[in-house]
Amino acid sequence: MSEKLAMLRAGIRAEAPILVGVFPFGLIYGALARNAGLAAFPAQMMSSIVFAGSSQFVAAKLIAEAAPGAVIVLTIAVVNLRHLLYSASVAEYVRDLPLRWKILLSYLLTDEAYAATIVHYETAGVERESHWFFLGAGLALWTTWQASSALGIFAGAAIPSTWRLDFALPLTFIAMVVPTLLDFPVAAAALTAGVVALLAYGLPYKLGLIAAALVGIGMGTFLEKRA
Repeated sequence: MSEKLAMLRAGIRAEAPILVGVFPFGLIYGALARNAGLAAFPAQMMSSIVFAGSSQFVAAKLIAEAAPGAVIVLTIAVVNLRHLLYSASVAEYVRDLPLRWKILLSYLLTDEAYAATIVHYETAGVERESHWFFLGAGLALWTTWQASSALGIFAGAAIPSTWRLDFALPLTFIAMVVPTLLDFPVAAAALTAGVVALLAYGLPYKLGLIAAALVGIGMGTFLEKRA
């Protein structure tokens, strides 16, 4: 039990620096959801069930624009395709876990939790209680997201419009990416994906994100094979 708790605490500590950027992100979502016409309960349930910040932002904006339900579902599916890459990346580290653990960790597999967990797996390898590190990182993020989105839902109108909280999102992702840039192919893949994401920003349904991911993966794979 002591080893499990140690891993759980280590996951929470690894996730803690990223949570500084997640909290204002949740505030913005809560305020945006209410402005889009969502009642407090379904807005909070979206945070609890969907548990995907980018998708929740997109959904709130599309709801405000009275987009058809099929368009909302399709757009969210496209935005969340990156989670296929995350799951493929961590699959080799969790393949021996019981099904109940795989289900729980798949629910907690977000951008921020993945960033902390994959660094741990790649540096420490798979240990007997490594999944408790994953759980700690995921639960730390889940708790922060629920609290911050709830605060945004119930107090979003009181947040001054002069508070530029939207800076938190790019800072959060920068904080996640930088620790993983451990060699040239990875750094080149990240740089290439960033450039493509900027150039393809105007594509509909957030397809620029998918294009950036595919080009970045292709660049990293090409450079690794050459090396």
